[in-house]
Amino acid sequence: MKRLTVTRLGAIGILLSTAALADGHIDNMTPQDLLPRAQEEGAVVVYSFTSRIGRVETAFEEAYPGIDLQGFDISSTEQIARLKAEAQAGVTNADVIYISDTPVVLTELLETGIIAPYVPPRVADRVPEEYRSPLLAQRLSTKVLMYNEESNPDGAPIDNLWALTTDDWRGRVVMVDPLQRGDYLDLMTEIVLRANEMSTAYEAHFGRVIDLDGAANAGERFIIDLFGNDLILVGSTDDVNVAVGAIGQDNPPVGFTSYSDRRDNADEGWALQVANSVVPAPGIIFPAVLALASEPQNPAAARLVIDFLMGDETETGGPGLAPFYVAGDYVTRTDIPPHPDAVPLDDFTAWRIAPAETATIRADVGDLVLTLQ
Repeated sequence: MKRLTVTRLGAIGILLSTAALADGHIDNMTPQDLLPRAQEEGAVVVYSFTSRIGRVETAFEEAYPGIDLQGFDISSTEQIARLKAEAQAGVTNADVIYISDTPVVLTELLETGIIAPYVPPRVADRVPEEYRSPLLAQRLSTKVLMYNEESNPDGAPIDNLWALTTDDWRGRVVMVDPLQRGDYLDLMTEIVLRANEMSTAYEAHFGRVIDLDGAANAGERFIIDLFGNDLILVGSTDDVNVAVGAIGQDNPPVGFTSYSDRRDNADEGWALQVANSVVPAPGIIFPAVLALASEPQNPAAARLVIDFLMGDETETGGPGLAPFYVAGDYVTRTDIPPHPDAVPLDDFTAWRIAPAETATIRADVGDLVLTLQ
């Protein structure tokens, strides 16, 4: 990616930002107020953990001519490393950060002042407090156990996570390497945090009390046994989706991936479905958050993008939210109805992570995973 420098338009944007910040108004501006300032800035750079930013780019530029949205598809793990390196070098490349992996984002980006919160006033009263602070969550995303519903028309082929550690599933469970993608490490961490539930599930599956055999708890024991059962680690979520979901398989594997990737079943020739009935849970559900760079080069355009990504006043949020209004993503705005093809959020059994709690042991779980590879 080329390094962005402060152009004449960028300098104008900084001057406008300084004036707006001086009177405290920019965070309270409506999209109509922001637009002329954003058009003077002329551009806005977004780091996004999802490739769907390409669709947002097209829709945003159609809605707001004269503003060049430059979207970069960068995983959360890579974003965190890049933003820290840029901050150390005194460089601000991104205006808007769209990211998951909140346990690390909160501690290494927000608390250190690399990013800053922003909640568009237009939607503030339609997003619950838990999703407005400390950062604005646009939607809830997932990393959950998925199976091939073409090959398993009667439902998921397992009903308990511990089945994945048995001979029947040796070499038939797929996951992105947790040391390469933070959301998957968050999944492993949540399994450890839910050790009591994992212990109960063990007894339900095997009919006996768990023998920790040197592990600290039942969550750690599960991770050790899962890796020891020839877990297949791959490089990307799409690799999981192809392995699990490709149609025409007689005995496909299962894998941990994003529930929302079901949206591509028809286009990609997949038959992905979530194993929502598995105990104690199929995986995790977590916030996908939006933030500003602490000193964006295009402050008005940056705020306009975040407002756009939160959806318009139509029933399903319009073009800004359209890439994310899919089964398996749960938008945080209370006035937008759930996607009709998704498991209702109240019935979705995935664990909701608590980012601050996850952060306390995440590094230790990463060390455990490292020893198992």
